[in-house]
Amino acid sequence: ASLFFSAHAADLDITSDFLVPSGVNPDGKFFTFTGLRNIIWSRNTPSNMPFKVTKVTNDEFPALNAQSVSYALLQYAPDGFIAPHTHPRSAELLIVLQRCLKVGLVDSTNELFTQILQTGDFFVFPKGLVHFQINLASRYPIVALLAFSSANAGTIQLPRALFANFVYCD
Repeated sequence: ASLFFSAHAADLDITSDFLVPSGVNPDGKFFTFTGLRNIIWSRNTPSNMPFKVTKVTNDEFPALNAQSVSYALLQYAPDGFIAPHTHPRSAELLIVLQRCLKVGLVDSTNELFTQILQTGDFFVFPKGLVHFQINLASRYPIVALLAFSSANAGTIQLPRALFANFVYCD
């Protein structure tokens, strides 16, 4: 009986090459996303937060619909970081586009793996594992591109999930 009530979240399995929103006649522009051009070359970095995420999902880029991939561009402020978090539905592939970045993950045996990445380096965070990123430069921003193996990777931010509703006793 429990099989009837179980939930399963997965990307669509389509029988066509791609999905097109109604009323759209696809051409080369349909398969092109230009929304990161100005961000990658910009000198503007987040100043009031440790990082800024610009998502590239099927909401922003309809050609990704049912393709089981999504992307994000990350801009880390000087000394910026992304706290430990996990993506329950996706592996994550990160490439550093500018400067260097410290990354780390914790596997299911509680072993910590860290690495300092340089411009052009890739790092994979396996699906569901806790991971983090830190800009160790106090004067320079960092830019990285993330690829996800799901249209909706999901994000569980551990500090927020664990402590947001923490009740103190006096």
